[in-house]
This record gives sequence, C-alpha cells and structure tokens, in this order.
Amino acid sequence: MTALFIDGGAGTTGLEIRERLANRSEFSIITLSEEDRKDRKAREEALNQADIVILCLPDDAAKEAVSMVKNPKTRIVDASTAHRTAKDWVYGLPELTKGQKERIQSARFVANPGCYPSGFLSLVRPLTETALISDQQLLTVHAVSGYSGGGRKMIEAYESGTKPSAFKGYGLSLKHKHIPEMQHHAGLTMPPIFSPAVSPCYRGMLVHVPLSAGLFSQKVTLEDIHHILAAHHQDSATIRVKPLSESQDMTQIEIEHCANSDRMELFVFGNESTGQILLVAALDNLGKGAAGAAVQNINLMSGCPETSGLKL
Repeated sequence: MTALFIDGGAGTTGLEIRERLANRSEFSIITLSEEDRKDRKAREEALNQADIVILCLPDDAAKEAVSMVKNPKTRIVDASTAHRTAKDWVYGLPELTKGQKERIQSARFVANPGCYPSGFLSLVRPLTETALISDQQLLTVHAVSGYSGGGRKMIEAYESGTKPSAFKGYGLSLKHKHIPEMQHHAGLTMPPIFSPAVSPCYRGMLVHVPLSAGLFSQKVTLEDIHHILAAHHQDSATIRVKPLSESQDMTQIEIEHCANSDRMELFVFGNESTGQILLVAALDNLGKGAAGAAVQNINLMSGCPETSGLKL
C-alpha cells in the first residue's frame, strides 16, 4: 500500500484530490489534525513518512516543504507553480510529448501542470514539435476559467452574495505566473501573449489559441492541423481530439463543456477562405487542470491504472 500525504489538503485542490482518492485500497492517507497542520514538526514527520507527497501550497510554502523532505524514498507531486520549469523536476503532463508518461512513472519530483498551460500545451506542443509552427513565433492565447481557479479568496468573493461582473479579465500586466511554463514546454523563444479571464461559474475552462496562415512553416488545411493533434494524442487516456466534422457543425461552446470531469477535449475550428484557425481546449480547471491531473500522476508513479479514480 502506498502512503500519501497531502500538504495543504484543506484547500480546494487538496479536497478535490482527496475525493478522487476516496475508497482507493491502493493508498493510505496520512492525515493531520487541524492543530498539527500548522505545526512544522508534525508536518515534517508526515512529509518524511509518506511514499508520495502532494503539495497543494503557495509557491514559497511548497519550496519550504520540499526542503523539509529528508527521506530519499519520498516522492513529490507539487501542484504549485514553484517547480514547473525546474531542471530536476519532471513536468506532470503525460500527454506533453513521447516518453513523458514514462518519465513521470520513474520520477522522484513531478511538477503538476497549471490549468491554463495544460490546455495551451495540448494544442500547441504538437505543432511546435512537428515544426509546423516555428519556435520564433509569437502566439496569443485567450482563456476563461471558473472562479474556483482563483483559490479560496476568489471563491469567497464570488460566493459572498455580491457577485462580480459576468466576465473579468486579469493578468493585464502580461506577467501571469503561468507564462514561463507555457513558453518553456511549448519550446517557444518568446513568451505568448496570455489574456486570462474569470467567469461567475464555479468550474470549467476554455483555452483559445487563434492562428493564421502566415504563422505556419508550410501551407496547411484544417485537416492537417486536426491530423497532427489527433496523432499526438491518440494514446492519451484523458485527452480527446474531437472529430473535425463535429467541430465544423458547432457554432458555440460553453465554459462548462468539460466541467465535473477529468478529461480534456480539443477542437479545431476555422475559416479556410481567410486562412484563419481557432484551436480550443475545453477542460475543468479543478479536474484535468489541477486535482485530476495530480491523481493521474499519482497513479502513474505508484503503478496503478492511469485513470483510476478519475471522472472521464
């Protein structure tokens, strides 16, 4: 049996992870009392007792927790942004590239991916990897998340009885903390222009990447783009590239398209007469964007079926 400790387990992501691990006989969960969760010595003991630690903490606290782990057999899944481009950490998106799943299986340190980057990279990495898009290109990504993606303070603000507006853009300084991992793992020399927003629904996410004919290294059709995405994700347990015919019949998509699930769906929309293409990833910011991804990584690291406990 694999012993797990969720440091920060009382937060939104930690509770979602715990829900997915409920009734899993392969794991035993190390739990701390309310008092001991704030006690460094108790936390340090739990961190070093566990086979796998899941960090659901702010960046600085996550770095501190890693420094507290002295047991060389303890493995870590960090859900913060602290280690997503770190040299000694494996990026926890199994679908990123060929062999990534195997790297996660054998890794000691796994950086759980961000919600927005999960959608962006699932759309863009196949195109940069095949050199259909040059690493020199400046890409734009627009995305909207359910308000649970903002953590406890934003959840409290939205549920206090005075809801903010229907659509709130943020990250206007173009310095959002997800940009480094988006650039790094897409293999881009320039950071993408990232425009995130939040909607007054609890969970759900849409990530839009608009492209034009001039961005590509060769003349391409919608079928070409779809084929590349479908080939890249053909063995994925959690990502589905929707048929091009289905995308062409759609005129709208809701932010909650994949809410309450741990899957991601990718769409290729476009107007070939203008050479314009719109790639869209639909996911749940708490599912494939956070807790579902963490459980997928835990499954891989512990030798369990990849989708055990996931909502697909």
